[in-house]
Order: sequence, then C-alpha cells, then structure tokens
Amino acid sequence: METAVNRTGTEGKTWGGGNEPLKVSYGKMMMWFFILSDALTFSGFLAAYGFSRFKFINSWPIADEVFNHFPFLHGVDAPMYYVALMTFILIFSSVTMVLAVDAGHHLKKNKVILYMFLTIVGGLIFVGSQAWEWKNFIKGEYGAVETRGGNILQFVDADGHRVALKDVAIVDTHAERTRHERKNGLWFVKEPSLPSFTVNEIKNGFSAKTDLLIRTQILDEKGHKTILSREASLAKLNNEVTGVVEGANLHHNEYGSPLFADFFFFITGFHGFHVFSGVMINIVIFFNVLLGTYERRKSYEMVEKVGLYWHFVDLVWVFVFTFFYLV
Repeated sequence: METAVNRTGTEGKTWGGGNEPLKVSYGKMMMWFFILSDALTFSGFLAAYGFSRFKFINSWPIADEVFNHFPFLHGVDAPMYYVALMTFILIFSSVTMVLAVDAGHHLKKNKVILYMFLTIVGGLIFVGSQAWEWKNFIKGEYGAVETRGGNILQFVDADGHRVALKDVAIVDTHAERTRHERKNGLWFVKEPSLPSFTVNEIKNGFSAKTDLLIRTQILDEKGHKTILSREASLAKLNNEVTGVVEGANLHHNEYGSPLFADFFFFITGFHGFHVFSGVMINIVIFFNVLLGTYERRKSYEMVEKVGLYWHFVDLVWVFVFTFFYLV
C-alpha cells in the first residue's frame, strides 16, 4: 500500500496538470481536438482537389473566367473582385472576434457585445455572398455546347471575346420541343429542363455568322484556351456536338470539366456550412453576453472558445481561396 501511495505521489508531481492538462480547461481542449480533426478533413478534400486538377491540368477551368461577376454590375468583367471582397470581410470578422475575446478578458461587456455583433454581421454577409456566387455559377452567363466525349466548346468572336448562346443561335419558332424523360426514350437519360436553344439552332446560327469561332477547353502553352480556325470550328460543331450546356451542376459545366464543379460545390459548400454554423453559435453566445451570463461568472471563456472555431473557419477559407481562385 505504501508503494502504491508513493507511486501516485510521484505521478502527481510529474503530470502537474490536475484536472486541466497543459493548464487548459476541458472545454478549450475539446475545441482544439475538434479543430484538429476538422483540419485533417479539409486537408483531405483539398488534397483530392489538387490531385484531380493536376491530372486534368491542360483542361481545367480558368478561375478569372469563371468568377468574374460583381453585384449590380451586369456585363462588367471583374475577375476575382467579389471573391477578394468576400475574403476581406471574413478576415475582418476574425479581427473583430479577436477584439471581442480581448474585451472579455478585461470583463468589458459592452465592447464584447459590439465586437461580437460586428463578427456576426461579417459572417452573414459572407454566407450571403457565397450563396450569390453559387447562383451565378449554377445559372451561367454565356453557355456552351458539349461533344460526345464530354468536352466543352465555347463561342468567341474574331477578337477572342466570349459570345453568349443567345447571340449565336437562330431560333426556329415553328419547331416543337419535348423534354426528354425516361418513359419516352433512353431509360437512363432524363432532362431536368429544356435548354434555351437546340443544337440545330446553334449550328444554323454559327454557320450564318461567319465572324464566330470555337474555343476548346484545352489550354495552350501560354495557359490560354485554344481557339480553332473557322474550318475546324465548323467541322467540330457539325460532327461532334451532342448537347447544350448552360451554367454548372454535378453533371455538366459550361466552364470546363464537370469535376471542377463537383469539387467547388462540395468544398465551398462544406466550408459555408461551417461559417453558417459559426454564425448561429455566435448568435447564441451574443445573447448570453447581453443577458450577463458570463459577467456573473466573471469569465468570458465561452467567447474565447467560439473565437477559436471562428479563426479556424477563416484560416480554412484562406486555403480554399488559394486553391480554387488563385492557383
């Protein structure tokens, strides 16, 4: 018995942490464990994206051409401007969270309320901006056509500027169109909705407008998409095109490889879910601050714990932003 007591005493001196390992509270330690596991999850997703992009490096969509919208500026080419603004807002919200945690350490309730409110507003703006970006990505802007092999062909003018399908097609007002369903054709094919134009309308319009060319999704040695000659454009359009693509979804993508859209929806959606969850948690903590819960406890550690989570989602966005938009 004496030996056991001595051994226990020695362990106590060696460990020295008591019920707070590393002098950190249980709640904060669990938050760090969660952040570590979530970081590994995001790392796996981004690594898979990186490998896929490397495999299709010569046909991967160009970010400047995909994310070139800005609210209320219709028809204006603003590559990456809105994404950069979203990133600034999210990073700024991380700064306000730091100020809220610091105010909590000094038991300054009113400053905690102010800075947490600004953090919540920043998070809501980011989530709303991401939803707007998704809408534009899904809807598309110019449209394209797809070949039998699944390659995307876009239309450009003589100067290399994109041309929308509505400016290419000659609409046949007398043609009757029927949405394809499994019951009236191939059993494994179903159209969710009719495209705005048929393949024949686009072929007829392209043949009539001699200043148009086709741009493939294959990149040249300078990183630009390859533009075919007029003769090669006509041959490819007449012999290989099977369908019209407008916008992006999990099966088709007017900007290039459908795999890009798959990763974009999954990774940015997963991160957006984290930001939305963080906003909801911050709102709960915000009301607790208003009610004076942490003032009575003489501790704002809960604000610090949600701050750790918020800094994590901000840091993850820096990597997502780099992988999808900058590289």
